[in-house]
Amino acid sequence: MILLALTRYYERLREQGSKGLAPPGYSPVGISYEIVLNMVGDIVAVNDIRETSGGKLRPKPLIVPQPPKRSSNIAPCFLSDKTSYVLGVSATSKRTKEEHAAFKARHLDALNDADDPGLQALCRFLRRWTPEQFVTTGIFNEDMLDATLVFRLDGSRQYLHERETARVAWARLISTDDTVAAQPCLITGKIGAPVLLHPFIKGVRGAQSSGASIVSFNLDAFKSFGKEQGANAPVSQEAAFAYTTALNHLLRAGSDNFQKLQIGDITVVFWAEADDSEQAQEAELTFGTLLNGFAPDDDSEAQKIRNILDNIAQGRPLDDVNPKLNDTTLMYVLGLAPNASRLSIRLWEIATLGTFAHRILQHTEDFHIEPLPWKTAPSTWRVALATAPIRTGAKPKIDDVATNLASDILRSVLTGHPYPRSMLATTLMRMRSDHVISGLRVAICKAIPTRERRLGLHQQEEKPPVSLNKESKHPGYRLGRLFATLEDAQRCAQGKINATIRDRYYGAASSTPASVFPILLRNTQNHLSKLRKDKPGLAASLEKDIREIIDGLPEAFPRSLPMEAQGQFAIGYYHQFQARFQKSTQDKDDEHIEEIAI
Repeated sequence: MILLALTRYYERLREQGSKGLAPPGYSPVGISYEIVLNMVGDIVAVNDIRETSGGKLRPKPLIVPQPPKRSSNIAPCFLSDKTSYVLGVSATSKRTKEEHAAFKARHLDALNDADDPGLQALCRFLRRWTPEQFVTTGIFNEDMLDATLVFRLDGSRQYLHERETARVAWARLISTDDTVAAQPCLITGKIGAPVLLHPFIKGVRGAQSSGASIVSFNLDAFKSFGKEQGANAPVSQEAAFAYTTALNHLLRAGSDNFQKLQIGDITVVFWAEADDSEQAQEAELTFGTLLNGFAPDDDSEAQKIRNILDNIAQGRPLDDVNPKLNDTTLMYVLGLAPNASRLSIRLWEIATLGTFAHRILQHTEDFHIEPLPWKTAPSTWRVALATAPIRTGAKPKIDDVATNLASDILRSVLTGHPYPRSMLATTLMRMRSDHVISGLRVAICKAIPTRERRLGLHQQEEKPPVSLNKESKHPGYRLGRLFATLEDAQRCAQGKINATIRDRYYGAASSTPASVFPILLRNTQNHLSKLRKDKPGLAASLEKDIREIIDGLPEAFPRSLPMEAQGQFAIGYYHQFQARFQKSTQDKDDEHIEEIAI
């Protein structure tokens, strides 16, 4: 299903004349330099054609004849390659002599009789070139070693691989191998010789830079009935090219690619199937915005998301917001992760744009908490990042997110299924260790039981409250409120201090209340005693809050709290702290809860 969907996507892109899409037999490759030859095969110039991106020089992507798959074998490209093949020089390769000989032999065999001045100039160059000339000509420098090169004839704007005679020669070289028995293609159903090695897929974070494969057979254990490599799962050359080209197009680098997201350890791509290209592009833009969120200071994007979600919540179709959108537009979402020389499929979801938008709305509602610590509900990658450890003076890193957690969260958002329970356990552990009780982390504690209750999986005694609920009798929630109030009493009595009871006791208070709260209450009496002298009104208000909270608790503090109750503890702490903070915003010495910009 995945390969079929990608093949159909390639066909639609070709019909629409998509920019940068490689035709059959070709692929985009980063090229750094061009060698300009005259008619007799002498080098006229070597030009740097790299582009500046992000303040750095990067190879320019050009559509060239598709490179062969390399592992330990020697396999030259056609009319482009690294310096070890083209010139016989390298800073890393130890077999440059053999590589250059293979490059030379392939081109002389294929182009010797070509009726084209540019290709004949290349043949003359290859016959006379020696690796020692890399130094003696004075044209090259060491920075060019191992860069990828192309050729151009002096006075022509076309690269050699773009010339019509070169295209004909390349088509002849890649013609179907008749030695492989014809079989039905598993993608198209057409009878033909299967491709033995599928083209590489590049652009997946963490995968091999040379590329990786979804389909490959490189061990005897993967073979059946004596068949070799790709013949075990026959896919035609045309279909293999189509699905890999479409996927490489989705994975391409560049700021113009809005169909690729990095969420934790998985690389996510998505595309739409619509009646016309404009409708598909608008659907992809909208889906990407909903899924990936927006820049924190981008008010226009935040408002766009709110308008879409508000529209869905009121039961109105998407075209009420944008006439180019259609609820029935089919969306495909694919998540990939590296696995040695292969790629693992972590996520594959198909649904209409309206269905996905409704599920993202459910995600928004499940995470809703007051006071809101964001402009719109956090995207999947921000939720995953909230589970990473926070070190003093540093922002959390996506690499610290637990393996598979990001993909599990994304799957829950896109399918409407329960959030992974490991997300709650990890979040509670992080709050106990780094003492950062951010709004996003508290929202995680609220979202997981809220969704489970809505789906009818766990009917908890009490639904996690969205805002401060003084009527709640849940022990975990009330203990969290009590802890926030005791901390507030400490702050008011001692002023600005380096560490509060949250820094010293939050972990123990949220997991084993009976061992900590008696001590905290005794210490609070000292704080209240001081406040009665300096601020009697504030002392009376705090005593009233403490009494009201304790009156709703059992006679004895619980010896321990289960995981769900620890989540309620965090919610109660957040609500009570924010309520007190909003009352005392005029006191500039008060510190509000840490909100990490995730």
